[in-house]
Amino acid sequence: MRRAGTETREHVLRVAHELFYWQGIRATGVDRVAAEAGVAPTTLYRLFASKDDLIAAYIDRSKGYYQSWFDESARAGGDVPRDQILAIFDAIADQVGPEQCRGCPFLMALAEFPDANHPAHRTSVEQKTWLRQRFGELVADHARTVPVADPEQLADYLALVMEGVYASVQALGDGGPARSARALVERLLATAAT
Repeated sequence: MRRAGTETREHVLRVAHELFYWQGIRATGVDRVAAEAGVAPTTLYRLFASKDDLIAAYIDRSKGYYQSWFDESARAGGDVPRDQILAIFDAIADQVGPEQCRGCPFLMALAEFPDANHPAHRTSVEQKTWLRQRFGELVADHARTVPVADPEQLADYLALVMEGVYASVQALGDGGPARSARALVERLLATAAT
């Protein structure tokens, strides 16, 4: 089946996502991505100059999808900031269900690429920074109607709970500590009030 260049690129990225996420980035060779995508290696290299370019595109694509998921999840909570925060933790409970989640793709990329100059590392750090900023914004909105003793600290706590869900689900599944995330966030919101 012939595809346009942009369709082929997106198809290769979908395949790369599945392989990189479930098998590991370093463990998955470019030839395997090409074979699974049903394209010649030369076609893949026309689309991505190197494996690092493919990895960078995979992480960047994941970042876009994650940010959309996060914002859509918050919007599902309606207009009340507290409910928006809780809606994110409702959504993550669904996201980390069995057979759906191996953990956070950005934490995995940071573990596989510790060099701060690698594009996957840089983009993953950007994503984690964005996540913390978004929690900061949501907490600031919450603090406009409910007094919060230390909004920065509450945003940090929320980011830590989110990271903890992804980290724990890898080893203990969604029935482990991850199942308590929403209850912990409710408690944090309640005790953060001045």
